[in-house]
Amino acid sequence: MASDRLSVVVTRRLPDPVERRLGELFDVQLRQDDTPMTREELIAAVQSADVLVPTLSDRIDAGLIGQAGERLKLIANYGAGVDHIDVQTARERGVLVSNTPGVSADDTADMTMGLILAVTRRLPEGLAVMQGGDWRGWAPTTLLGGRIAGRRLGVLGLGRIGQSVARRAAAFGMDIHYHNRRRLRPETEEELGATYWESLDQMVARMDVISINCPHTPSTFHLMNARRLKLMKPEAVIVNTSRGEVIDENALTRMLRAGEIAGAGLDVYEHGAEVNPRLRDLKNVVLLPHMGSATVEGRLEMGEKVILNIKTFDDGHRPPDQVVPAML
Repeated sequence: MASDRLSVVVTRRLPDPVERRLGELFDVQLRQDDTPMTREELIAAVQSADVLVPTLSDRIDAGLIGQAGERLKLIANYGAGVDHIDVQTARERGVLVSNTPGVSADDTADMTMGLILAVTRRLPEGLAVMQGGDWRGWAPTTLLGGRIAGRRLGVLGLGRIGQSVARRAAAFGMDIHYHNRRRLRPETEEELGATYWESLDQMVARMDVISINCPHTPSTFHLMNARRLKLMKPEAVIVNTSRGEVIDENALTRMLRAGEIAGAGLDVYEHGAEVNPRLRDLKNVVLLPHMGSATVEGRLEMGEKVILNIKTFDDGHRPPDQVVPAML
């Protein structure tokens, strides 16, 4: 692109090393506080910038893209998920979209295992006892959880993150099962020790733990709906570190309150930061504030990918992590 320095607008605060490097390479407008941009600020950004660097908290829909100026040519997302971006409309307007895939797979898989252990071994309840000063010493029947070795883990979405979860769970002695829209190669299944289920219903009904690791797309919205949640065994637990929209949160809450599902570990929620208040009162639920990819290393690597995508585009080439509608 014929430009001395690309105009880049960043919608949220990023780690200092990432912001410094962006400032060295481009004419960058950084966010001065860590609140999401308003709709009006986003409109002003897409009307003035060559490149927009949004995050998952920004809704880059058809209406916003339709108001973009002629300069906007790249949306370099800071994150792997792009369900908040209308990629098809961007493509029709001649605007490229890139993301940062693969960076957070291990971090999110670590958090998934943490949630599985927290729910099955009742870690928050034990923490509450200690913090409340209520512990009176060891007892043979107090806060009994369940052993995860030997349990069946059903992974919904055996992509990068799902496979990382499977490897960790296998090391804990869990039996790995999965459902994908496309079956993996036999050698990958063998390496992971994973059993494929063509029917999600049949897999859900037979698992002890369900891990949601698929992206949010129109086809996965409420994939775990009320009917499918009712197929779960009463002693089973469900963990979600992917996207909250994949689970019908109201149905899940009702079933957890009724004891129809043993427990849940959630890092993401159907309505973003608006968490169903009834979930907060349940002892069999572990809630985290979307921490799956929240490591220093991961955030820096995400920034490096954003910079590489922008720099490659600036040099006249296709960004290495370009996203096209066919990938979704």
